Amino acid sequence: MVAEDAEYERLPVGRLLRYCSRYANRHGAFVGVFGLVNVLGRHGMLTPAEERFRRENNAWYDAAYPDPTRTNPKAYEHPRTASWFRSSPASAPLLTRLPGYLAILDSHRVAWRRITTDDPGDVVYEDEFQVVAVPRAEP
Repeated sequence: MVAEDAEYERLPVGRLLRYCSRYANRHGAFVGVFGLVNVLGRHGMLTPAEERFRRENNAWYDAAYPDPTRTNPKAYEHPRTASWFRSSPASAPLLTRLPGYLAILDSHRVAWRRITTDDPGDVVYEDEFQVVAVPRAEP
């Protein structure tokens, strides 16, 4: 699976988009695409080219977009907290680098999925590009 350019244009305005693990971890969380690639990197499992991609693109995201923990230091305190891309033109540049991350996951046979929603749960942070939320408990 690969993200496509202007993917946000195919989603209704207000929709949220997330790429994450197909399976939950021991905390019941579905780890996001950046976290999955970072785990591979921390364990020395990436090729030199993949590691270079990870470092360069992580730095680009860090420099280009707000860090939710600067506004809300407890944004990721809950183990199931998840970040979502907004489906808007402002968020479109965030999606352009995703295919590289997804290709790394595919090359390491890490199962991932794409999810869209209008209701990510209890929002703990939001800006024009992203929403960070804790999913609500299952009934």
